[in-house]
Amino acid sequence: MKNISLGKDAVTIISIGVVIEGKLKSDGNVRMDGIINGDLNALGNITIGEHGQVNGHVTGQTITLGGKVFGSINAEEKVILETRSVLKGDLITKILSVEEGAEFVGNSKMNINKENIDS
Repeated sequence: MKNISLGKDAVTIISIGVVIEGKLKSDGNVRMDGIINGDLNALGNITIGEHGQVNGHVTGQTITLGGKVFGSINAEEKVILETRSVLKGDLITKILSVEEGAEFVGNSKMNINKENIDS
């Protein structure tokens, strides 16, 4: 049996129709098209598709939102709110991109120095 180490290049896919009750944590990237009632934390990038929904806190490197998040987002690098996305909650990131038609209700905090984000 081989020892398989996927690390940050691995992609976890949560399909439409899947509902997770609780926290999801990944060392790699996550593609979310289902629903999570809890927090989503990835060391890599997170893509929440048009049908995806997270009811909780989302943390990752770059977070692309095409669906809905009812909770906060914390991205180390970048947050992209696509045309049909809905974010009801606060966000912290270095770079924020909001496409026309995106719905965002909350506060945003952008800063290059992570040390200054927590103050």
